Amino acid sequence: MSLAKMTPDPRRPDGRPARPAGRRSRVELAGVTLVREGRRVLGPLDLDLRVGRLGVVGRNGSGKSTLTRVLAGLAAPSAGRVRLDGIDPAGDRRAALAAVGILFQNPDHQLIFPTVLEEVAFGLSQQGRPRGAAEAEARCALGMFGRAHWAETSVATLSQGQKHLVCLISIAAMAPALLLLDEPFAGLDIPTRMQLSRHLRQFGGSVIHVSHDPADLEACDRVLWLDEGRIRSEGPADEVLPAYVAAMRALGETDDLADLPG
Repeated sequence: MSLAKMTPDPRRPDGRPARPAGRRSRVELAGVTLVREGRRVLGPLDLDLRVGRLGVVGRNGSGKSTLTRVLAGLAAPSAGRVRLDGIDPAGDRRAALAAVGILFQNPDHQLIFPTVLEEVAFGLSQQGRPRGAAEAEARCALGMFGRAHWAETSVATLSQGQKHLVCLISIAAMAPALLLLDEPFAGLDIPTRMQLSRHLRQFGGSVIHVSHDPADLEACDRVLWLDEGRIRSEGPADEVLPAYVAAMRALGETDDLADLPG
């Protein structure tokens, strides 16, 4: 069963049916630019894709995480237009809750409630569920993952990998059309990476996976290579990833550390 089908109430807050599993989200970027403190950190970006599994790769500081925040609506572009299936994620936050979910690199930046049940129920409440219904759906979502016994557990007592899973369950319960993954495996040991990967592979919607490690993106349909905030290449994973690795190895063979990002 895909995660997109796990929500007991399969309807969006506006009453329309949730998107069927496997349908590809349309991501549109038109002249998207983000400027911070007078410095351009992203763009201009132009992209129009139907996303199945899209990887985003690039060096540290290339704008990967910034792009993720822009797509999630957590940062509004300084210029340009962002649309996810026609929704402006920064301008229409309520619609964005049904359209996109994000799994951050550090779950402690995402978790805000003391117990697992409260955490999972929060997003459902934000989508308009009454408190009782939100808690009932949260318990159901935990059960779908075999974690019903976690409901009253203190989030503070969980391991890093367990916290990641709570974040994933919280997102899955909301049934977004698009899942954004921002370096989800950073700092995790091999068994935890493998376990989290199995859960992520079940997601039935569209996925954009951001990573500096090409090995994380080998299962993606297409890959977007960001370099200094701009698109250097976009295409099939088996074409873009080898080109990226070759470029990084060539750069690594130089002795000029001043060329490396801080």
